[in-house]
Amino acid sequence: MRSVWMAAVISLMLSPAIAAAEPELTLQQTARRLPQTGDPIWLLSLQLNDQTVKHFDAVSGRAHRQNADRHRTGSRAPLPPGHYSVGVVEPLGPSDPAELGPLWIGIEPLFATGRGHLGIHLDPSANRDANSGTLGCIGLINPKAMVELATLVKERQIRSLRVMN
Repeated sequence: MRSVWMAAVISLMLSPAIAAAEPELTLQQTARRLPQTGDPIWLLSLQLNDQTVKHFDAVSGRAHRQNADRHRTGSRAPLPPGHYSVGVVEPLGPSDPAELGPLWIGIEPLFATGRGHLGIHLDPSANRDANSGTLGCIGLINPKAMVELATLVKERQIRSLRVMN
């Protein structure tokens, strides 16, 4: 009797009708700022089944460019709002800019914009000097958080990012 019950439970768990929602990253600006540089802190969150399961503090754009045209290349503004596809985690090498940290997760807008070559990376200068912030990508503030995010992206096969206003 118990084996019949277990088979029914396993069958329900594997049923496509009750399949779990795809994990999604969301990015939203907070009211908080980095104390030394004034960069606004953005919250990068992992959403799973309509629940937030993890938060990461990040920066996007430069502190003094938050109101610049978010669709124009070179504006140093935060990412434009909308949906993005999330690529694979890639290690960066010695020929890549040190300002990107050791890992890169490419993101691609799923809407028309003048922005390109976007990603999620570490911001080693966050809250330290004039290089704090990004040219428009998402820069995580904490090195351990970047490694944790990269692990989650790989393990949970996260392929979607939604940037809010």
